[in-house]
Amino acid sequence: MKLLFLGDVVGEPGRTAIFQELNRLQEEHEIDFTVINGENSAGGKGITAKITKQLLEAGADVITTGDHVWDQREIVEYFPTQPRLLRPINYGPDTVGQGSVILETQGGKVGVINAQGRTFMNPPLDNPFTVVEEEVRRMREEGVLMIFVDFHAETTSESIAMGHALDGSVSAVIGTHTHVQTADEKILPQGTAHLTDAGMCGPDLSILGREVASVVWRFRTGMPTRFPVAKGPVRLCGAVIEIDPLTGLASSILRVNELLE
Repeated sequence: MKLLFLGDVVGEPGRTAIFQELNRLQEEHEIDFTVINGENSAGGKGITAKITKQLLEAGADVITTGDHVWDQREIVEYFPTQPRLLRPINYGPDTVGQGSVILETQGGKVGVINAQGRTFMNPPLDNPFTVVEEEVRRMREEGVLMIFVDFHAETTSESIAMGHALDGSVSAVIGTHTHVQTADEKILPQGTAHLTDAGMCGPDLSILGREVASVVWRFRTGMPTRFPVAKGPVRLCGAVIEIDPLTGLASSILRVNELLE
């Protein structure tokens, strides 16, 4: 089983790149299952029902999110209708939507879990370690061995800690949120693939996908300003993980980092 994960899609430039390049990436890497983080896909903040449908039609099997999940108000009513759109699982029990999904594939059942870290993150959610570990136990009791975790976290330490906490019980733990791809991909000692942050799918000449001048102005002056999504060539970032369907453990992880002209 080869799983493709693409990091935070930023605005229209990121969406367009996905629509144009996803099928090529899937063919080149012989992908069986695709997960995309879409939490910044609507103008850089949140996701809409329309964009969710477009990403699924483009070839995503599951869409994950993070701390900007509720920025587009319309998504609240849409969430209960689309099980393949996830919000962080460590929201409280009264929150709409779901934080995990199990899908049947030709290669077997695949479980996807979306969780959010707590260090320097808002809103403060339930402990992701205990919540995710309980969900992993539930999935494995249902016979799901191939489990992918998108851990949306601010600090590298929390992301790495989640990888080690789940080592041997899930196929991969890949971080999102910072929009900056780390170069520490590895197979952990017990067989779980880990990458601290997958990076983003968004404008390359930017600050986290936003126009450079506006972000620099904010840092220089401390004054509020808008952060428009940048333009120009897009960089697609993510990872390809190869999973043994008999054990659910990873045999390889390859970073994806492509600059599209």
